Amino acid sequence: MRHLANNISSTKRKGVHTSREPAEKEDMSLIRNIGILAHIDAGKTTTTERMLYYTGFSTHLGEVHHGDTVMDYMEQERARGITISSAAITLHWNKYKINLIDTPGHVDFTVEVERCLRVLDGAVVVLDSSAGVEAQTKTVWRQADKYSIPRIIYLNKMDKPGASVEKCLTSLKEKLNVEPLLLHLPIGKEANFAGIVDLITLKKFVWNLEKSPDGRSFSTENLTAADTLVDYHEILQARTNLIGQLSEYDGELGEMILTYQKIEDIPANAISKAVRKVAIDQKCVPVFCGSSLKNKGVQPLMDAVTHYLPSPLDSTYSFADFYGSDLCALAFKIIHDKQRGALTFLRLYSGSLKSGESSYNINRDCTEKTSRLLQVYANEYHDTTSVTAGNIACVSGLKEIITGDTLTNSKSTALSAATKYHTKMNITDVEADKNNNNLAILAGFEVPSPVFFCSIEPPSLAAQKHLDNALSCLQREDPSLTVEVNEETGQTILMGMGELHLDIIKQRIQEEYRIAVDIGPPQVAYRETITCNTELEESLEKIIGGKEQNVTMMLSIKQDTSTPKFKHVTLELSHEKPLHRHIKRDQLAAVNNGVKSALMCGTLLNFPVIDVCVELHSFTAGYNTSSAMISACASQCIHKLLKQSDPVLLEPMMALTITTDEDRLHGVLGDLSKRRSHIRNVEATDNDKIIDALTPLAELMGYSTTLRTITSGTATFSMEFSHYEKMTLHDQNLVVKKVTGFMPL
Repeated sequence: MRHLANNISSTKRKGVHTSREPAEKEDMSLIRNIGILAHIDAGKTTTTERMLYYTGFSTHLGEVHHGDTVMDYMEQERARGITISSAAITLHWNKYKINLIDTPGHVDFTVEVERCLRVLDGAVVVLDSSAGVEAQTKTVWRQADKYSIPRIIYLNKMDKPGASVEKCLTSLKEKLNVEPLLLHLPIGKEANFAGIVDLITLKKFVWNLEKSPDGRSFSTENLTAADTLVDYHEILQARTNLIGQLSEYDGELGEMILTYQKIEDIPANAISKAVRKVAIDQKCVPVFCGSSLKNKGVQPLMDAVTHYLPSPLDSTYSFADFYGSDLCALAFKIIHDKQRGALTFLRLYSGSLKSGESSYNINRDCTEKTSRLLQVYANEYHDTTSVTAGNIACVSGLKEIITGDTLTNSKSTALSAATKYHTKMNITDVEADKNNNNLAILAGFEVPSPVFFCSIEPPSLAAQKHLDNALSCLQREDPSLTVEVNEETGQTILMGMGELHLDIIKQRIQEEYRIAVDIGPPQVAYRETITCNTELEESLEKIIGGKEQNVTMMLSIKQDTSTPKFKHVTLELSHEKPLHRHIKRDQLAAVNNGVKSALMCGTLLNFPVIDVCVELHSFTAGYNTSSAMISACASQCIHKLLKQSDPVLLEPMMALTITTDEDRLHGVLGDLSKRRSHIRNVEATDNDKIIDALTPLAELMGYSTTLRTITSGTATFSMEFSHYEKMTLHDQNLVVKKVTGFMPL
């Protein structure tokens, strides 16, 4: 969600004022929190722009290729013709309120999709009907599966050469392993696509762009056997298949098949009710079709959103139960507005929030007061007095909050929720301390590890403060952006999800913050791990301020691929002298801090250490020993253990999908073999070959330019992070030499 460009200020919705009635009067069953998901260039933003236009929000049809869309407001988005940051808008369709989020399709910005899915109740997945399921489609589908979000599918670009409903249905079954429920059939093929047939109502919707170029007006007629545009018997057969599919999941509909002699006599509302049930239960996925660019099929899609996707009342969130009627809200996005400062976007799962009310941030352990409560309408912000559960709202005035934090009414409310959680899960106080699980906070969302990094420098020392402020703001907005300072060189290091990601961050700093920064070349973010298990006892003694401080501990480090990121030290289970009974909470926290600090810098090239677990076997500390002393001892012990454990480098592997024609297939495969690629599959489609490969990220620097050269610009590719893989000794030595300038002995 974000603040949008000022050039659409003339598109204000009629009847929306600077303040709104209290939200208590809202009917939650009429709210839809939905997202638009797809592979890049499938038509997400174009579809969203049509929705804005047909609901009366905007007065013009924004086009991505013209750079005048409402949802893509950033200069980089308009110049590149892609969505970079998720945009949100509240619109009204018939009696329903739709909070709509348009998300990016490029792999570098999947964290935008991830954090928006965390707060949605349903999603529309847009497919290019000539391509079917593509690489990024599978990625966003997996992300939606993680949060169990009901989905409907929209087959866009039905006017495009090669568009095929059958091909799309096949790819949905084979690539996503879902059961598609076809509710629309196209009228006409490719360039002759004129409209759709609704199999539930047995009505046809035909758009005549000569009479209504913007597609706002279209004809709706009941189908008859005498219809010339479609094959009536084919439509009835498709309806029979649809009802047959539904009857497997809905017993009432199965009985109706026996009651009614003709398939066309089965009531549309009974079928629609069954479709809604299987869609929300995620047994099947309803499929619709249209052409957003040609202004055909969008209105029926919006009807489908209100009919078949769930309201907040239909969605259950286990964590919200622990808060009862108290406030439980997730901050899923933060933006920085030049006039309003930091704006935090919240999804309320329970309770309500009033303007000017204080709230407790569980993650930051602080209480803050909201200065203003706003409803977002694209580039417009409207004051509102209160917001209730099920809604998405915007708050100004919160200074400590960051993306992923949870808000509730007070600290006592948070502790009460934590108590209920621990009671239900049978978690003891010791286990809660050990797992740092003292409060029942929201699950938030996972931020993937950065795979690229580069140095960034201000034009002068005087600009360093402004650069630090810009990077701080950008980090609050974008959790996938990481900023670190190299202690040895003093350089500021920028880490992100890809070359495009870092390039756009650079442009934003230059254009939005007016700082002429210098960016170093992108480099690969390797990881380190161990190849053997070791244990060590370490002691540390010092006299500080006239007081003797001493600590002794025994730690062991082991290989553990089940937990890629280190979370906490595990305590050795001993019946003679249980550690958890004599080690204090603050001492255990200090050990954890020391271990985490040591694992952030490996012994080979100072890259983070992953796929390990650390166990504490024994611990003794003097009465006056400080937490800093304990952390230093733990860190020192881990550094020694890492050197003894035969460390190795891990390199990021990318899942690469390339689409090319058969004539250039051998050239592409030959180039991949030089890049240490593992070819997993080569799939044949009607006219193209689709290559599925695993390739080291280090070998993909500037790959888009090489691929264009090999294929004369005819091939396309996409990639996403797959996993970290152990390097061979030869390849590892080459990386060490490249980074340090010396070949290891």
